[in-house]
Amino acid sequence: MYEQFGEAYAHSLAKDYVIEGLGSRTVDGALADGIAAKEVWRAVCDAFDLPATAR
Repeated sequence: MYEQFGEAYAHSLAKDYVIEGLGSRTVDGALADGIAAKEVWRAVCDAFDLPATAR
């Protein structure tokens, strides 16, 4: 996430941004609930329409 969003924004996004594809959870919440990091990253990519090279 640092590479795509920068360190400060990545922290904020992970803590505060609710992603519907993660069951309306934040990145931090999804990881804490045991969702695999790859699945979380795919949801982030979808939510922010990141290019295929980022996936």
